[in-house]
Amino acid sequence: MEFGEEKTTLKKAIQSIIKLVVSFFHSLVEGVSSLTKNVNDFFTEEPEDAPVSDSIQKAIEEPEGFLEHLSALRRHLLRSFIALILFSVAAFIFLPELLDWIAQPIGGVGELEAVEVTEPIGVGMRIVFLAGFTAALPYITYEIFLFVAPALSRRARLTGFLAIPLVVLFFFAGMAFAYYVLLPTGLPVLLSFLNVPTQIRPSSYIRFVTSMMFWLGIVFEFPLLSYVLAVMRILSAQALAKNWRVAVVGMAILAAVITPTIDPVNMMLVMVPLLVLYGLSILLAYLAGGNRKKKKSSDVSG
Repeated sequence: MEFGEEKTTLKKAIQSIIKLVVSFFHSLVEGVSSLTKNVNDFFTEEPEDAPVSDSIQKAIEEPEGFLEHLSALRRHLLRSFIALILFSVAAFIFLPELLDWIAQPIGGVGELEAVEVTEPIGVGMRIVFLAGFTAALPYITYEIFLFVAPALSRRARLTGFLAIPLVVLFFFAGMAFAYYVLLPTGLPVLLSFLNVPTQIRPSSYIRFVTSMMFWLGIVFEFPLLSYVLAVMRILSAQALAKNWRVAVVGMAILAAVITPTIDPVNMMLVMVPLLVLYGLSILLAYLAGGNRKKKKSSDVSG
């Protein structure tokens, strides 16, 4: 009798295990199928082609949809913030190496002299967050892309997805330009101005370097931003080309703010890349507008 009960219990246990395995694989197949469908819909569905003004009017008339967008934006920002914190924690492990690398343009960490007790901590946090943001930039860009993608056309989604590496590349290019071109050129002028001996404080130097690297990295994103705005019909190549005089004045002011010195040579070192970036912005905006016009003409002929 006991043997029969044990046999029945074992049979039920085996059946439960089989059902659990079958249920797991069934859920796995459904998950893969759902993911495949979502990816296919993401790159094939076309949004409603409506002007920006109509979209704003619709958001005012139907605030529920606008609140859903805000909720989605909150989720994307939260995930981006978590990624930033995680990468910043990882960057903290390499803080001595990062500090030594940033201090190379002035001869190394030995040239820095802290005055305040909390100065090294503030310096370390600025370096860690810049390194964390740089490392998390691909994921942050991906989250931004996921938020704006539903409003883009099928072609724009694919282009935007493929452009994520370019966002990182342009940001790195701006940081490299600041580190390898501007700092070696501008720092000697700053440190030898009027032949006054300068005590280099870590807070002042690190704030100066990290700010310059960050903002030049952001400025180098302008061509890609122009392309996205052109795809969304907010900006056009004609508008950029028509207002080139205003843009040149604005770039001169921006170069004067970013440049480490007040002499025209260092200002031109910033000004020339900005002019090149503006020309590239016009070209990308033109290509985006041309693709949109080509698509419209094909739809009309069809």
